[in-house]
Amino acid sequence: MPPVRNPILPGFNADPSVLRVGDDYYIATSTFEWYPGVQIHHSRDLANWELVVRPLNRKSQLDMRGNPDCCGIWAPCLTHDGEKFWLVYTDVKLKDGAFRDTHNYIVSSPTIEGPWSDPLYINSSGFDPSLFHDDDGRKWFVNMLWDHRRRPLLFAGIALQEFDPKAGKLVGPRKNIFQGTDLELVEGPHLYKRNGWYYLLTAEGGTTYEHACTFARARDIWGPYEIHPQQYILTSKDHPHTALQRAGHGDIVDTPDGRTYLVHLTGRPTTQFRRCVLGRETAIQEAYWGDDGWLYVKDGPVPSLFVDLPAVRDDTKYWAEQRYTFESGLHKDFQWLRTPETDRIFSTDSGKLTLIGRESIGSWFEQALVARRQTHFSYDAETVIDFSPTDERQFAGLTAYYCRYSFFYLTVTAHSDGKRELLIMASESSWPTGNLRFPLPDAVPLPNEGKVKLALTIRGRELQFYYALEGEELKKVGTVFDASILSDECGGDPDGSFTGAFVGVAASDLNGTAAQASFDYFVYRPVQHQSDRYEI
Repeated sequence: MPPVRNPILPGFNADPSVLRVGDDYYIATSTFEWYPGVQIHHSRDLANWELVVRPLNRKSQLDMRGNPDCCGIWAPCLTHDGEKFWLVYTDVKLKDGAFRDTHNYIVSSPTIEGPWSDPLYINSSGFDPSLFHDDDGRKWFVNMLWDHRRRPLLFAGIALQEFDPKAGKLVGPRKNIFQGTDLELVEGPHLYKRNGWYYLLTAEGGTTYEHACTFARARDIWGPYEIHPQQYILTSKDHPHTALQRAGHGDIVDTPDGRTYLVHLTGRPTTQFRRCVLGRETAIQEAYWGDDGWLYVKDGPVPSLFVDLPAVRDDTKYWAEQRYTFESGLHKDFQWLRTPETDRIFSTDSGKLTLIGRESIGSWFEQALVARRQTHFSYDAETVIDFSPTDERQFAGLTAYYCRYSFFYLTVTAHSDGKRELLIMASESSWPTGNLRFPLPDAVPLPNEGKVKLALTIRGRELQFYYALEGEELKKVGTVFDASILSDECGGDPDGSFTGAFVGVAASDLNGTAAQASFDYFVYRPVQHQSDRYEI
């Protein structure tokens, strides 16, 4: 059976937590400021995955209005105790500076599809929580500890405390059980038990190019924990030219026939600047338990681009054109930003996607932006817009988007005299100011009525916009832009950007009159291009 090429979840799918229940595998990943919260994919063979649910999908569970870029839902952990599913996660309200406001919650459900419960608030002492179900029936909650007094590194270690499911809260003492290695920045803890040992898998080194999976064990859950003889069972930090970089933040799963796999975060940088446009993705490695009772990654610790899995992956759907229409609602590939009140930002009641213009693109509160992940290094996107703006404060169109500091936006808008025109807005690695650039020397005049086709192509790092009036062929508008700035490395704080590039549609009405823009369809067409060295 031929090996499968990593990643198994391409495009922004960070911080994987893996689980097997019977013959079913699940992976939960972070969604940050994108709504609904948490992506859960399902597989029967570890090779072929399908998105099945985003469980945090109503206001009583999650409201991220006001959360800055790359805050929101961090590092979910998905487990099953034999009776029901448990999901723990952090809602981050502040991440920059000495303080981090990180609120940890637990939800549960009898089935993976839900309905998932309203959240139990647990603590706010740090992020990356997980829940461990011991074989004696007790449940244990672990998370990293944040200490705003420490300089320069604010990561204090891994905290352990018992969780009482009947009381719905933590009980008993809390202890810092592991401070990590000299790589520091210890986070992402997961606990396991095997042959009388408690094993602790953590992430270290930060989530960029020094990232690593650190393994430790103890006879008692409270420690002391001894570190793996290799220290880091997976890392690419000392191998800058391997295809899979930023390897770390992992979780372990066993197959029914006794094989062991490690899923982990990774990134595939492109260009000489090593930019991860597709964000942090999920990869998998085969592992094994040695005679010494330690887990080792096969051919590790450097992550392998190819891995032997129980099945062959069918990439037909991955390379197929996706043509989205809206007669049956919004397709599950799409998300929006922060708000649970979707009726204020979009509707599909007319059979089209109608966006209700709200705040500016880049707002941290309420903006009408609906988009899907960029999952290929090269692709085409296309839509048709019907929009009648009255002035320059109303604009809507097609956007390639990372965050408020990094996006390209082809808009239908109007001049102050009410005449419709086409305008490009660019925010190119503009942190911390968020300043806009308007690359067109002159706006392109448009008829005041009629639909407009908007399109873009990305070929590696080159982005080109197009437009066409009804009955006409697409023609280029604007220059070629550097699409590689839609990356973690250019999304703001270079050590604090965690998502990935999206492509979609948006609408703003800065007059506050909620002008509406309708979109007939949306096309995402993957393209195999010679520049895409690490495409799966």
